[in-house]
Amino acid sequence: MFHPSEPLVRAAPGAGAAPAEALPRWRLDDLYEGLDSPRFAEDLKRLGHECREFAAVYRGALAGLLSARNASEKLHEAIARYEAIDDLATRIMSFAGLSYAENTIDPVRAKFYGDAQEKVTAASTDLLFFQLELNRLDDIALGRAMERKPLSRYRPWIEDLRREKPYQLDDRIERLFHEKSVTGQSAWNRLFDETIASLRFEIDGQEMTLEPALNLFQDPDEQVRERASDAIAATLKDNLRVFALISNVLAKDKEISDQWRGFKDVAASRHLSNRVEPEVVGAMVAAVRGAYPRLSHRYYRLKARWFGKDRLRHWDRNAPLPDAPRAVYDWSQARAAVLGAYRAFSPKIADIAETFFERQWIDAPVAPGKAPGAFAHPTSPSVHPYVLLNYQGKPRDVMTLAHELGHGVHQVLAAPNGPLMAPTPLTLAETASVFGEMLTFQALLAEAKEPRERRAMLASKVEDMLNTVVRQIAFYTFERSLHEERREGELTAERICQLWMAAQSESLGPSIELMPGYETFWTYIPHFVHSPFYVYAYAFGDCLVNSLYGVYRKAEPGFVEKYFALLSAGGSKHYSELLAPFGLDARDPAFWNIGLSMIEGLIDELESLPA
Repeated sequence: MFHPSEPLVRAAPGAGAAPAEALPRWRLDDLYEGLDSPRFAEDLKRLGHECREFAAVYRGALAGLLSARNASEKLHEAIARYEAIDDLATRIMSFAGLSYAENTIDPVRAKFYGDAQEKVTAASTDLLFFQLELNRLDDIALGRAMERKPLSRYRPWIEDLRREKPYQLDDRIERLFHEKSVTGQSAWNRLFDETIASLRFEIDGQEMTLEPALNLFQDPDEQVRERASDAIAATLKDNLRVFALISNVLAKDKEISDQWRGFKDVAASRHLSNRVEPEVVGAMVAAVRGAYPRLSHRYYRLKARWFGKDRLRHWDRNAPLPDAPRAVYDWSQARAAVLGAYRAFSPKIADIAETFFERQWIDAPVAPGKAPGAFAHPTSPSVHPYVLLNYQGKPRDVMTLAHELGHGVHQVLAAPNGPLMAPTPLTLAETASVFGEMLTFQALLAEAKEPRERRAMLASKVEDMLNTVVRQIAFYTFERSLHEERREGELTAERICQLWMAAQSESLGPSIELMPGYETFWTYIPHFVHSPFYVYAYAFGDCLVNSLYGVYRKAEPGFVEKYFALLSAGGSKHYSELLAPFGLDARDPAFWNIGLSMIEGLIDELESLPA
């Protein structure tokens, strides 16, 4: 809840977001002082030395360590040393990546990032042998060693690692894959990032970057939304050939890797890295697609009626309701909203989240060349996470702040597990972020007394949930189609657009009219490029959190403590083990309908509100 002394200010129609100069910029000093930091140069040199020394000591020696009388101590020492090197490399690349994200069109930063990536990749080549050799160790002997301290600490990581054993290749081939990544996948990722950052969209005589252009889809003026859509579509169409080439190359690159490693299904490697069973993902996807008619189709039919239309154009999908009060939140109000909601749930979580504001771990304003969207970067456990936003004062921006701070809190709590076990598989990576959003939404909703304000907030939340669940599964469906067809040969840009339109049409339903130009909108989605098949994790996380939130609302005893245990586990436990204390089982097909029913319940409430 909000503190009475911090009421929300409702801006007058036409008011804009808070000025950029009022928004915080992050300080990366906790990583390094700047691009010319002597400490950065020293650490980069030290990384190369430590990788070479590690290889000189341990390459070909792990079997001998396992046969020693003190095998547990010896292997623990080796893994701890490997982990420390991993932490150093992560710190280096986090600084390079975050500096680049500040301005991806700055050639100095681009070179700095590219050079760091090349040097870290070259240095870490000397470490490739380690995981491969660990996976060649005898199962029984290694199992005995892991039962004893101190090696038992790393048991979850070793067991996770051994799941990848069937898909690992000869050392020299792994080294080739690793070294070629700089001129392969990473290079195409960078081309995508720099192309997106350089795009300009002329709307109503103003030239803008992608983020503020997309933000116009939430403008109350339909003509503004339409002009924004036309401008975005025109620019994307002009660059369609480049995006089609990037997609074809990366899909083929993934196919080659999958064939060498023995992955049969196009998404199998993602399921493995997520530590989730393919049948669980399949059950979730089937449940969501089966729910399209009673979720997205039903909601957009309702929204079209509010707009007095039979069908909405695609640029109206996220438009504010015709009678919705326009709310603009300045930064202090957004901060109060999120921290207030977090504190009502748990003072400890609020204290961790507040640290991000107090210590300048957030970069909030829109800026030329800045990476679009939002993210929370964990960096390395020896430092702390950072949050990037493109804050423009809309209610959805407040939800984004709540979302990314949830990630940040999760990363802080998981950090004590160390570099190897702090990272959370995507199946649980969205838990704290989506839960934080839900807490913030419920707090804001409780403050809404006026019926039309309540309707606007409920509608916005339903749309966010549809974007998180329905839209992401539609993305996953599109990705599967693209990668499966790419195995038969290169796809034309026109064909990729057709696959996109088919998946979008199925998910959005008959009440959304996809106008000419929308066929290009797949091009700006970064997940397709950076993390193939990542998108289903959003739907997984949202449905999971809906179920978790249902348990929380029942006032289950010990919920907060169990929730902390879940977040603090990082990647050290399987998701099924972490959900069990809440009485939840994602392997049960009925589980997904629990989460989907919460969205249905919000639509029910919207339909029941007086017109």
